[in-house]
Amino acid sequence: MAVRMLMVCALATLVCRVWSSAEPRHSEKELHPQVLHPWRSRGKGLVRVKRDWIIPPIRVSENSKQIPETLVQIKSDKIFTGEVIYKLEGPGVDQEPKNLFEIDDKTGVIRSKRPLDREKYSSFSLKAFALSPSGERLENPTTIEIVVLDQNDNRPVFTHIKFVGTVSEFSVPGTSVMTVTATDADDPVTENAVLSYSIIGQESIPPNAITKIMFGINNETGAIYTRDVGLDREVVKEFKLKLQVADMGGMGLTSEGVAIIHVSDINNHAPQFSPDSYNMTAVENRNDYELGRVNVTDRDDTGTGNWEARYSIVNDHGGNFAVRTDPITNQGVLTVVKPLDYEAQSKYHLVLKVENLNPPSSKASRLTSSNATVTVTVVNENEAPRFREDPIQIEVPESVQPGTLLKSNIAFDPDNSDLRYEISRDPESWLDINRDTGDITAKRKFNMRSPHVKNSIYTAAVKVTDAGGVSAVATVAIALKETNDFPPQVFPLTGFVCRGSSRSRNGLLLTAVDEDLPPQAAPFLFQIPDDLSANWTITQINDTHAMLQPLVDLEVRDYAVTVLVSDSGSPALSAEAQVNVTVCLCDSFRDCKSEAGAILGSSVGINFIALIIIVASAALLLLLLLLAVALTACGRRHHIKKGTGLLIGESEDDIRDNVFNYDEQGGGEEDENAFNIDLLWNPHDAPATQGSFYPGSGIPPRGKQPLRKDAPHNLPSPTYPRRPPADPTDIEDYINDGLEAADHDPNVPPYDTALIYDYEGDGSLAGSLSSIASGSSDGDQDYDYLNDWGPRFKKLANLYDPR
Repeated sequence: MAVRMLMVCALATLVCRVWSSAEPRHSEKELHPQVLHPWRSRGKGLVRVKRDWIIPPIRVSENSKQIPETLVQIKSDKIFTGEVIYKLEGPGVDQEPKNLFEIDDKTGVIRSKRPLDREKYSSFSLKAFALSPSGERLENPTTIEIVVLDQNDNRPVFTHIKFVGTVSEFSVPGTSVMTVTATDADDPVTENAVLSYSIIGQESIPPNAITKIMFGINNETGAIYTRDVGLDREVVKEFKLKLQVADMGGMGLTSEGVAIIHVSDINNHAPQFSPDSYNMTAVENRNDYELGRVNVTDRDDTGTGNWEARYSIVNDHGGNFAVRTDPITNQGVLTVVKPLDYEAQSKYHLVLKVENLNPPSSKASRLTSSNATVTVTVVNENEAPRFREDPIQIEVPESVQPGTLLKSNIAFDPDNSDLRYEISRDPESWLDINRDTGDITAKRKFNMRSPHVKNSIYTAAVKVTDAGGVSAVATVAIALKETNDFPPQVFPLTGFVCRGSSRSRNGLLLTAVDEDLPPQAAPFLFQIPDDLSANWTITQINDTHAMLQPLVDLEVRDYAVTVLVSDSGSPALSAEAQVNVTVCLCDSFRDCKSEAGAILGSSVGINFIALIIIVASAALLLLLLLLAVALTACGRRHHIKKGTGLLIGESEDDIRDNVFNYDEQGGGEEDENAFNIDLLWNPHDAPATQGSFYPGSGIPPRGKQPLRKDAPHNLPSPTYPRRPPADPTDIEDYINDGLEAADHDPNVPPYDTALIYDYEGDGSLAGSLSSIASGSSDGDQDYDYLNDWGPRFKKLANLYDPR
């Protein structure tokens, strides 16, 4: 180096110079003066050889009492040429921790200002500078290492205030228990931090349970182990050890600590019943309730698997009982899980066995299990009667005869007491039951069309009561089987067939209606008896429909054809019906033509002129009838006063006018002015399902025949005045006769449904429409208002027009 330094050792006061390792070492006498003092040859033509100075670390003892203490002195080569100022910087000087070291800026002496603590700062690295007065750096900076020497000024300390460990009872000597540790803040490479562990005291809990030394410790590692036999948890629960640790291999500073060692339990005791026999009482027909408890004792640690008991029943072959463990008391809880029957068994002798949840330890001697006997006495109680099945299943045909036995032996009583039976629910009153035997019989025939029959099942209920008044109820489910009770009926009974049409397309479509349900109804078989209709045949179309067709080309008129229809019941039922068929001429739409159209289209040969004559004659007759009525009314015109109008007048008599309403089909389904009954059935509207009712079929729906409420039933119908009398006294008499006949006919619709009569006699605000009671003459009456009444009164206005 370019700087020569003088080191003043604090301990030996020596100046140490160390040459570079690259040159051989020589004694000071052997060295050339120029080599030893190179600055002395300056100016004599000699060149100075530069060498680096290696300064070894400066060792300073911590906690020194000599403050300030001189550590080293440095000098620069420039002191011979001028003034040099020395500076020092680094940790301990101008960096934290500050003010530990200082340097004399003139002499270069480095000193310590305060005692050093190795545990805080074990070494320092400083930089020394040589500067000119102007602050110019004269030499390269030199590094100075200061090492703080350790003193045994720190005690060893245990890492825990209290060490806790566990060892199983009956452990053999040498069993590792735990390891304790300690630390020392002194230099670990010195003897000041070499630790040694020892046990200096032992206490047992409970006190004095064991007096011999049971544990040892490795003085170097701190591992604690067992050193003797006799650890029994039932005798001693735990140990408290007093520990010591010392540095300098046990010769220095010391500290104390505590170690707690618990003795853990092993399963070395078997549970024992206390007592080993019990008597308990059970009530029959009850389950899921506690019968009683059994007790056991166990010396093992409470709350562990070595203490917890597990119970079992050895001889419960029927599975009527169960036993469980109460987790708090460790008792065995005996329960009834299946109802007991006093009549079957009144007493049980149960054997209970108990063992621990954990298996016995291998360190324990052979353990024997414990058994207990429990005698259970069953107490009798009045039990409810029991049905042999619920619901009671019965299957019978719907046409079963009254008095037929349907079911017997339906219930029994566990107590063998007398039973009483009754029907508790029977909405159709179809059933009867024997009060003493419980035999169920049919009271009357069943009907599958009852609203209480759902999916062919009729449901009732039976109640049975024992002598003690305890009862039970069961459902009776009667499955009804359909029987063939009703023959099928042909539908429709009227229709028409087109004459001259193709035979494959011509015919009357027939079906049948059967009140029975499948399989006692369709498919139907349609036939024509051989000896009744030779000109007709019937062809089966499907299971429900057939086509009635003529075999030959028949004349236009009505025919009665007998048809036989049979169902598929067992046995099959059949019925004959007379079908009224009209053979007619049809138009292009296969509908029967009107009478005039039929005549024109026939081959009879009546020409068009003859037809005109017939129509004209009919019109003339109608005109003569209207004139006769008008002349009769004119004879009484003088009763109508002038200015009162035709409908406004006074009548001396109570006159009732009966007006027929014709051609009133325009009102829709709610039009009740007419009672329309179709007489013919259109084959194009054949029913898709059997059993339906179609207007005009002649077969009204079952149970829906209209009945008169204003006349007695089943009386012969009176004869209607189909034609007016030869010389009626008045139109009023004719209408009254027809009204009287309709009112006394129970076989026709009611009077107020078929006809509408407007009462216009005395007391009517409208007066009388008839001129029978008119009191005015023709000359007194003004008929101009008839022109304002519409086209229907135009003809009448022309008759009375004075012009």
